[in-house]
Amino acid sequence: MPKIIIISAPSGSGKSTLIHRLMEHPLNLHFSVSATSRPPRGIEQHGVEYYFLTPEEFAERIGRGEFLEYEEVYPGRYYGTLRSQVESQLEAGQNVILDVDVLGGCNIKGQYGQRALSIFIQPPSIEELRHRLQQRGTDSPEVIESRISKAAFELGYADHFDCIIVNDDLERASSELLHVVERFLR
Repeated sequence: MPKIIIISAPSGSGKSTLIHRLMEHPLNLHFSVSATSRPPRGIEQHGVEYYFLTPEEFAERIGRGEFLEYEEVYPGRYYGTLRSQVESQLEAGQNVILDVDVLGGCNIKGQYGQRALSIFIQPPSIEELRHRLQQRGTDSPEVIESRISKAAFELGYADHFDCIIVNDDLERASSELLHVVERFLR
């Protein structure tokens, strides 16, 4: 029976890098395409990078209970995981990998129970997280402090996950993630 891998982490924890490394292994893992109410950027295509919905369509679907999880990041700017997308992938025999925020990860785990493995990627410390965000060079100091504040909140949910992987060494964390996922899929 296909399974769900949920990976959540505060911004700057190295989650994307770890997921990219995990996807290099032959585990029949397939990303779930998320939905958003933002317009496509550049060459993004509906159903490929995201399902692009208007804010009104998104709100209607929330009302009908079509999302496993969603978040209104800014007023009228939603992101979420469609239940139908995940279910169709599972029915097709695919193991589904979800890259979602911490609260979304908790919500999805609650809905799928033992069929889902929830993994929390934790930075070694808040100070190291701040350093990583500064090194990226993509955010203003105000945005970095906002991300740090959100990370402190999210770290409080780590024990709600099945597994915590501290990303203090990329090679070790990558190996640990692979081992945990392989064991769960067996």
